[in-house]
Amino acid sequence: MKRRHLLGAAAAAPLAAPMIGRTAGRPLQLELVTAWPAALDNLFGTARHFAERLEAVSDGTVRCRVHPAGARVGPMEVYDAVASGAYPIGHTAPYYQIGKSPAHGFFTALPFGLDLHQQNAWLRHGNGQAFWDALNDRDGLVAYPGGNTGPQTGGWFNREIATPADLRGLRMRFPGHGGRVMAKTGVTIQQLPAGEVYTAMARGLLDAAEWVGPHDDRILGMHRVSRYLYLPSWAEPSAMLGFYFNKQRLRALPEALRAAIPALCAEADARMSARYQALNPPALRELEEDPAVRIRQFPDAVLDAFRDAAAAVHQEDARRDGLYREIHADWQAFREKMDSWDRQTSLRFAAYRQRGNN
Repeated sequence: MKRRHLLGAAAAAPLAAPMIGRTAGRPLQLELVTAWPAALDNLFGTARHFAERLEAVSDGTVRCRVHPAGARVGPMEVYDAVASGAYPIGHTAPYYQIGKSPAHGFFTALPFGLDLHQQNAWLRHGNGQAFWDALNDRDGLVAYPGGNTGPQTGGWFNREIATPADLRGLRMRFPGHGGRVMAKTGVTIQQLPAGEVYTAMARGLLDAAEWVGPHDDRILGMHRVSRYLYLPSWAEPSAMLGFYFNKQRLRALPEALRAAIPALCAEADARMSARYQALNPPALRELEEDPAVRIRQFPDAVLDAFRDAAAAVHQEDARRDGLYREIHADWQAFREKMDSWDRQTSLRFAAYRQRGNN
């Protein structure tokens, strides 16, 4: 279907899809669809914060309605809804689109990949944003970082994972490339949105599930339907989200508003990351004090199995996707430089402090 310019369509006949437009004397109406339930105050709250700031900088000439997952489109349909022009703005996880190209995974998380500050550095001062632009341009989109969860957890399990053999036969919710890695260790992966994970675990349809971290997992009630929480997250040492904009509809916005959008995305991005860093430690402490919960660390043998499976997934993607190969070469070189610096600075200092040298 031919896409229509935002204001040009508003001046013509009504469309079945939601519109951006305004009439004389009324604010411009924008619609923002998200992949998150409204109960997740930091994920959905970041989209809402962006909308509020967009309205504020417009001096009342813009109104932006934010829709939780399922209200207008399904949580896994946000990217396509914005690409089609049905909605001008979306907030979602890039790695939900690895079925289109495995390269989308670089812009959320790759197993054994970049931490929060490394991801930010690659996106903003490496070639990350340029690669992301090239990938999104295929679907008529432009995107900016829209928050990062920081380090996640390894997931909730209904039994202990002492060896790689304990993974075999598990039914688990796990998105992105991490799910593909788990599948290679014998896990059956199911892709479920946040709002369905608790019910699936409670009904015994899943044996394990990975979401974000202690704060969000407590909101979803994961500690009430599973006993074992495993750390660390080898699959998502950080997880970046994105604000996606339909290019044609973006061009139809007033110039001053277009100019403000990257800065507003950056503000929302920083806000989410800082909130997770503040909210997850006390939430983990509450889980540690819950007699029904057992906090565990993945044994090295299990992490080794994940690492080997991750290497196999990478080799598959490098063979079949040229853009993935190009991005990975740049990403890998950047990570090596960052790792060299971190080993001598932040990691060494963190290790010293963790030994009790405060």
